[in-house]
Amino acid sequence: MQDDRLRILIVGAGEVGFHIARRLAVENKDVVVIDRSEAALRRVLDHIDVQTVEGSGASPRILIDAGIKKADIFLAVTDSDEVNLIACFLASSLAPDILKLARIRNEEYHDFQDTLSQSIHRLGAVINPDAEVVNSILRLMSAPGAIEINEFAEGKVQLIGVRPPDDNPAAGRRLMDIRGMAPDLPFIVGALVRQDRLIIPGGEDTVEPGDAVYFACGCEDRKAVLELFGIKPEPLREILIIGGGNIGQRLARQLEEGPYHVRLIDKSEERCNRLSESLNKTIVLHGDGADQQLLQEENVHGMDLVAAVTGNEESNILSCLLAKRLGAKRAVTRINKFEYMPLVQAIGIDNLVCPRLSAINSILRYIRRGNVVSAQSIKGEDAEAIEAIVDSSSELAGQRIMDVKLPRGILILSIIRNGSVVLPTGDTVIDAQDRLLFLSTRGNISKVEKKLSVNLDFF
Repeated sequence: MQDDRLRILIVGAGEVGFHIARRLAVENKDVVVIDRSEAALRRVLDHIDVQTVEGSGASPRILIDAGIKKADIFLAVTDSDEVNLIACFLASSLAPDILKLARIRNEEYHDFQDTLSQSIHRLGAVINPDAEVVNSILRLMSAPGAIEINEFAEGKVQLIGVRPPDDNPAAGRRLMDIRGMAPDLPFIVGALVRQDRLIIPGGEDTVEPGDAVYFACGCEDRKAVLELFGIKPEPLREILIIGGGNIGQRLARQLEEGPYHVRLIDKSEERCNRLSESLNKTIVLHGDGADQQLLQEENVHGMDLVAAVTGNEESNILSCLLAKRLGAKRAVTRINKFEYMPLVQAIGIDNLVCPRLSAINSILRYIRRGNVVSAQSIKGEDAEAIEAIVDSSSELAGQRIMDVKLPRGILILSIIRNGSVVLPTGDTVIDAQDRLLFLSTRGNISKVEKKLSVNLDFF
């Protein structure tokens, strides 16, 4: 019997490559990981049931040995932009028809993305995780009080995570009763996180103190739903950025376009001089973001948001904790290690952003079967929100949602039809060309793909 599993080659066994490989292996994809580091490959083999090849992804012989000519997708996700680009160039020569994705951080390469796409056949995307991190921070700033915000359908639908106060109006109520509190307010609770365990709930489930609640709604209804859960966002004005690298500079430049007063602290005097020349309104300060005296001098107690985005995650965490203790209203920290995610939230930092997780989210939509438009991890990697277009040949087309018989752990959050958002009921009929937003636990992703797939040769 022919093996119709998707075959994916991953160059780079670092954090991005490791976590992409782990996720895809769980979904029964055929994965090969290439890396020069024996230790990195040993870590992969110790935790994941995939194939590995030791060597450089920029070597044509290694790519051939790894089976590139039989692959469907090629991912170049090392920490080196140049290695990733060379690997894609070689892949384009050896296997022109497979889809190729490159992780690239240098903005200069992004300025020439069209040129790269012309030179590399089927280059699906040049992924810049730093840009995605900045976008994540800006989304969080648009709804103070949220712990996570993901956008779908060009921003028409948002999936928002909140941690309601214990005395919120919905506390202790069943989800079906919460809907009755605001019958004309269109939203769906898609997930609860209780004691670090993700639950795809039913109507009988209740919102308990300490729960994180994830709900989907139209952008225009966000404020009302937040208030339903006891969260009244206050506008942000005073922003402090700690770290003037690629992310800090990009974030400051974006904030200068809005109604914000922005300060930026960096340890490097040389970098501060460059930032002062390139930024227009931002006040650039030379110093250590973990220096209590400096933070006090800069009135950190009056800051609406402190964003620590240096490349040192331990320093970021320390700076945020110190800023919060000194009176800052909210703090967001950049981390790289996935293992730090539960720790950061447990110790009282409001939000976290992760360039590596952003890179993974950008990659996911190209890997998913069916007409997938976007995919986002929820609560680290426990679940995934998938936005996809229903093809007329799909088994979903023409069915009522109650007749689709989705397994437990999969929920249809919304339908975007002719540009309008429809929050579905069991009687809602799915039409061809509808955009569906699913929420699925990680183990059920392949079942969602099967529902969406028209055939197995969509590439």
